[in-house]
Amino acid sequence: MAPISSLISLSNPLATVEQLESTASQADGVSAELERSLRYHGALLTQAAGILLKLPQDIVGQAIITFARFYVGAEGGSFKKNSPKDISAASLYMTAKLSFQPQTTRTLLNVYAYLVSEVSPLDMDATKLSLSKPRDPSLYTLSEGEYFTARQNLFNNESLILRSLSYTTHAVLPHSLALTYLQTLGLLPSAPTEKSHDLAAQTIALLNSALLSPQLLYLTHQPSALAVGAIYLAARQTSIKLADSQWWCAWDVGREELGFLVMSLGSLQGFVEKEKEYWLNRSVPVTAEEVKNETKRRQDLERRNEG
Repeated sequence: MAPISSLISLSNPLATVEQLESTASQADGVSAELERSLRYHGALLTQAAGILLKLPQDIVGQAIITFARFYVGAEGGSFKKNSPKDISAASLYMTAKLSFQPQTTRTLLNVYAYLVSEVSPLDMDATKLSLSKPRDPSLYTLSEGEYFTARQNLFNNESLILRSLSYTTHAVLPHSLALTYLQTLGLLPSAPTEKSHDLAAQTIALLNSALLSPQLLYLTHQPSALAVGAIYLAARQTSIKLADSQWWCAWDVGREELGFLVMSLGSLQGFVEKEKEYWLNRSVPVTAEEVKNETKRRQDLERRNEG
C-alpha cells in the first residue's frame, strides 16, 4: 500500500449530496425524521459504550463516524434491516481493534447488553450516564449461548461494514488541528491563562458534540473546517475576541461554510432537547425489528391523521 500523503492524512472522504438525499433506510420506508433520531441515538449509544469501556475519545469518535457512514447512501445499510445496536457495536469493536486498546468480544458485548437492557443507565440527556438506577445482573448478563450468537453476529456486521465502506475506514478528527490553529492565532500560549484554557476546552467540547449532529457534520465537512467553526463559536461563547481579519481563509474555509458550521454547532442543544422530550418514557428502537414496528406505528398514525 502506498504511503498516505500528509495532505490526504488530514482529510476525510465526504458523503455526496446524492448519498445524503437518498438512503437505503428511506427507500425502506423509514422517514427522514426517524432516521435522524436513529442516527443520533446510535451515536449516543456508541459514546456511552466507549465511556464504559474507558476508551479514548479519538477511538469513540472514529467509531461514530464509521457508524454514520454505514447508513449513508442508497448502497449503504438500512435501519430497517441492520440493527443500530449491532452496527454501533461492530463499529466500536473494529475501530478499537485497530488502536492500542483493542477490546475482547465478551467485554464489548456485555457492555452493549447492559446499555440496551431494562436497567440501562443511559440517559437521553446527551452523553451523560446516570448510575442511580438499581441494577440486577440477571437482566443484562449474556448466557453462553447468547454470547456465542452475539459474537458471530458481531463478526458478520464487521465484515458487512467493511464491504459497504469499500474498506475505507480512514477517519481524521479535528481536535488536534483545532489546538494547533489556536496556537497559530496566538490564543493558546505556552503558559495557558484561564481564558485560553476555557476557549480550548469549549472548542474541544463543541467538536465532541458535533459527532452527534443531525447535519452529519463529520461526513460533510473536512476536519480543518470543523476546527475553524468550533474555534469561532467557542470564542463567541467565552467572550474572547478574535482577529478582525478573515483568518479562517488561511485554512481554506469560506464565509458561507463557516456560517453554516457555526449555526449547526449552535443548534445542536435544541435538537437534543427535542429528542429527549419526544422519547421521554419511551424506548428508542435499537434493533431492526423495533425500527420496523416504530415505522409502522408512525405510518398508521399518519394515515389516521389524514383520514
